[in-house]
Amino acid sequence: MARREKKWEKLDNTANIFPVIAGEAMTNTYRISVVLKEEIQKELLQEALDLVIPKLPGFNLRLRSGFFWYYMEENGKASPKVHEEHSYPCRLIHGNKNNSYMFRVSYYHKRINLEVFHVLADGTGGMSLMRELTYQYLRLSHPELREQLGDGLSSETSLNREDSFEKNYKKASKSVYKTKRAFLVEGERLPYHGFGVVHGYMPVEALKRVAKEQYQASINEYLVATFIYATYQTYRSKVTKERPVRVAVPVNLRPYFESNTTKNFFVMVSAEFIPEKDDYTFAEIVAITKNSLREQITKENLENIFSYNVSNKQYLVARAVPLVLKNIAMKFVYNRSALANTTTITNIGNISVEEAYQPYIDGFHCFIAFSKGQEIKGTIASYNGTLTYSFASAYEDTDIQRRIFSQIAADGVEVKIETNGVFYE
Repeated sequence: MARREKKWEKLDNTANIFPVIAGEAMTNTYRISVVLKEEIQKELLQEALDLVIPKLPGFNLRLRSGFFWYYMEENGKASPKVHEEHSYPCRLIHGNKNNSYMFRVSYYHKRINLEVFHVLADGTGGMSLMRELTYQYLRLSHPELREQLGDGLSSETSLNREDSFEKNYKKASKSVYKTKRAFLVEGERLPYHGFGVVHGYMPVEALKRVAKEQYQASINEYLVATFIYATYQTYRSKVTKERPVRVAVPVNLRPYFESNTTKNFFVMVSAEFIPEKDDYTFAEIVAITKNSLREQITKENLENIFSYNVSNKQYLVARAVPLVLKNIAMKFVYNRSALANTTTITNIGNISVEEAYQPYIDGFHCFIAFSKGQEIKGTIASYNGTLTYSFASAYEDTDIQRRIFSQIAADGVEVKIETNGVFYE
């Protein structure tokens, strides 16, 4: 019998950098967690994962390195082993310890955690796997759901694996990235390479009302501004014209270019605060943040950003340069640009689930691992009327997080705080 040839695919334009810079100190992973209303049963979660992975070929992949470039190849091994969480989140995913998969699944009491190496998918793509895994688990733990709904994939789950960057690329563009160094948060690090997590839970409608009525801003603009203001308050003497606060904000490109790919399809814009006087009110910083983001988040500018990225990749591909030399060049470019932002704040958006599963789900939260120069990062996600503003941090001090949630509370929004406890050890 002839041996079946394994399927393979190129990395998307954004994914090319992640294998180059990934390591123990900068893992390039993100976590999506769902909290159920019942304790997780390990055996059923493993069974759910085993059933789902063959149906999602975009996650049944492993990373390979060729002579000229990285690529992904059909994995075909048994799905990774589910385990109870026992260490800090978002650690480096070692393929040789994970059946070569680029994601891992763990659980803790009522919570299921999915961690994804960013080379595989962005948050939108990762949410496809998280949603299907949750659905399958609930069908196994509640057989009446399985009888009612069957075991097929949800109609909202995409299997599309196109590189939407290259599909929508039109012409080369000049760089629009900021390269000047930003103010970088520094402080005493948590011991033993600790990973601190703080979640702030708040009602979406109250937050929307405050952002719109008091500041004429969107929720996203308002929340990004709270980080800038908190950082400015905490490090007022260090935030200067030469070292401004600059927040990288990923923008999901799918709505702008009619894509449903599960690969990465986003670009970064930056909300920039350059102090021009001695004192600023929060309202002034919201206005600066809003204007900074709105100037950049237009279809034309977003197209210019990713066209510049694609043209750079095509330039490298066109040259027969061995991968080892490409890695050196890409790492050099990354190291120059990594210090141009104070932090990254990403908004996963509103997470929806099918009506039949809603009674079993309490909520979702997400966060991303910190990286070079950005040892504190924020993630926003909403579900069923509750928004969760989450921070991952390498630092013992939580002054920025406390100021953020204090400002939101001062504006009249009720905030409930939860941490992973490392700040009190």
